[in-house]
Amino acid sequence: MQRWADATVRVPGARRVLLHPVIARPGYWFATGAGLLWGTVLSLGRIRSEGGVIVARNCPRWAFGRGGTTIGAVYLTHNNISSNVLEHEAVHRAQWKKYGMTFIPLYIAAGAVASTNRFEVEAGLTKGGYA
Repeated sequence: MQRWADATVRVPGARRVLLHPVIARPGYWFATGAGLLWGTVLSLGRIRSEGGVIVARNCPRWAFGRGGTTIGAVYLTHNNISSNVLEHEAVHRAQWKKYGMTFIPLYIAAGAVASTNRFEVEAGLTKGGYA
């Protein structure tokens, strides 16, 4: 994954093209639609907008990572919905909106350790429960 992220830096204009709203925004909408579908099925329809994200609560714990996962504008969780966590996840929503589907390989390339993952740092390690 790191090679892909590095390649976008070396190819002139690649970053500008991939992050242009005309390219990134449909990826965000697609991810949000997928998150809504996944969340609606798994949470048995317990979905509502809260804290800047669409929260799908009471999802089975195997359906997301750690305490919850944001896909597009949808936050999948069992019951991890404190105001701090929702603020943290709202930043991830903004990241999805900026990067579209390229957010997935970029997030993976940033690493599994939250304290060195630039997306988790930007979202706030304390609010996300990492610190």
